[in-house]
Amino acid sequence: MRRIAITGHRGLPPEVEQIIDTAVRGHLGAFGPALVGLSCLADGADTVFARAVLEAGGTLEAIVPAEYYREGLPQEHRPAYDALLAGAALVHRLPFLESTPEAHLAAGRYMADHCDELLAVWNGEPARGLGGTADIVEYARCRELPVTVVWPAGARR
Repeated sequence: MRRIAITGHRGLPPEVEQIIDTAVRGHLGAFGPALVGLSCLADGADTVFARAVLEAGGTLEAIVPAEYYREGLPQEHRPAYDALLAGAALVHRLPFLESTPEAHLAAGRYMADHCDELLAVWNGEPARGLGGTADIVEYARCRELPVTVVWPAGARR
């Protein structure tokens, strides 16, 4: 089994999300049912990845950073979050109450600690806040975990 975790940007423009979707599916396609994907199921990269894992026949593990994590997600994303959470074979719930940057950092580190590879949908810029994509990439690289970065040339958030 190949365990791959996702970290990545939210609020992606539709045209960028489509290019990323194609790239993520291409990266994951070779693993099929031998794939275990770890995701927090947020809008953007997390959801693109989770759907690709399931459609490849892989197993999805959801990481819930906090008890009130869902409430911090955009209202329009909650049905997709609920569906993906229901489709997860395993749900890891972290011991945070509020969906804070500290909870998100802990979730990213948890994923990096429990995977063979980190897939990062990342524009290469510093994190906008604690627990952002750049923080998780840095953590994974410090652990010498393989990191695969997916970002379309010239794309903007």
